[in-house]
Amino acid sequence: MLMLVNCSGCHTPLQLPTGATSIRCSLCHAITRIADPRSAPPPPPYAATSSSYNNYYPPPPPAPYNHSPPGGQKKAVIIGISYRNTKNELKGCINDAKCMKFMLVNRFKFPESSILMLTDEETDPYRIPTKHNIRMAMFWLVKGCQSGDSLVFHFSGHGAQQRNYTGDEIDGFDETLCPLDFETQGMIVDNEINASIVRPLPAGVKLHAIIDACHSGTVLDLPFLCRMDRSGRYAWEDHRPPSGAWKGTSGGEAISFSGCDDNQTSADTAALSKVTSTGAMTYAFIQAIEKGQGATYGSILNAMRSTIRQTSEDLVAGGGAVTTLLTMLLTGGSGVGLRQEPQLSCNERFDVYMKPFSL
Repeated sequence: MLMLVNCSGCHTPLQLPTGATSIRCSLCHAITRIADPRSAPPPPPYAATSSSYNNYYPPPPPAPYNHSPPGGQKKAVIIGISYRNTKNELKGCINDAKCMKFMLVNRFKFPESSILMLTDEETDPYRIPTKHNIRMAMFWLVKGCQSGDSLVFHFSGHGAQQRNYTGDEIDGFDETLCPLDFETQGMIVDNEINASIVRPLPAGVKLHAIIDACHSGTVLDLPFLCRMDRSGRYAWEDHRPPSGAWKGTSGGEAISFSGCDDNQTSADTAALSKVTSTGAMTYAFIQAIEKGQGATYGSILNAMRSTIRQTSEDLVAGGGAVTTLLTMLLTGGSGVGLRQEPQLSCNERFDVYMKPFSL
């Protein structure tokens, strides 16, 4: 049985294997010594455990707003996985991670010291995007967050689905993210992502997730999905589970841009940049910001969809001559055209054309 103990250096929860007397933190590298593992404290209230997903979580009582000074802390976790030298290899995901970091630092003034990058080209073993390291990064992202803080979680890599047996998914499937070692350690399920970086958010904290992966429409398990048609008309779709399990925050705000709908795949392609491979969704998101189309959430979503749709139409019109521009889909398939529609989801419904976008 694994137990959680707080790191002696940064207080991040650490998974302590049975019988272990010490553990090294992958974030601050401090060594925490435990005299008797049986005395380890229980998991924190929002720690993701295998049994917690089947329990009913009523909405937390409204928290009094903490009037902290404006301009709180900015933190980001950026993950790009190429799965190099495997049958699952992708070409553009590390490019996505680097471009996202550049934008956060230079346009949105995120301090480099507050951005945790996990890619499979890192030499530091604690920055390799394994399942354990990604879990640790999610804990780090929300740890100690306070009103006024802005958090970003970006993932570019493989996404998948697996059968849900608890009745909390409308379509009967859980959405997942695939860490570098998913074939041996398993995938990270949407329930765990929600429990790790959505439910802990207190009042006044804003989280933006940018997920460039297949089947990623509801991968944060947020209660509401913005269902938008090609003309830009939209309606919020209620994705609260029939079981009544609470999937919202603890008073904060969680907003997710994802690469495609739950039943779609996302492209890893050179068709958009014309220079190098990127995730279609990450490229379209950054382009919307850089071209001044990022005033509201609705304008960003429309711009992303328009960019991908136009590229898809160009690919189809070009036929075989441009087929090589589409290197592969994140599920490993290939073809002509980008069959994906970026999605927007949130813990609360809002007017997407009135709400200003900000990080």
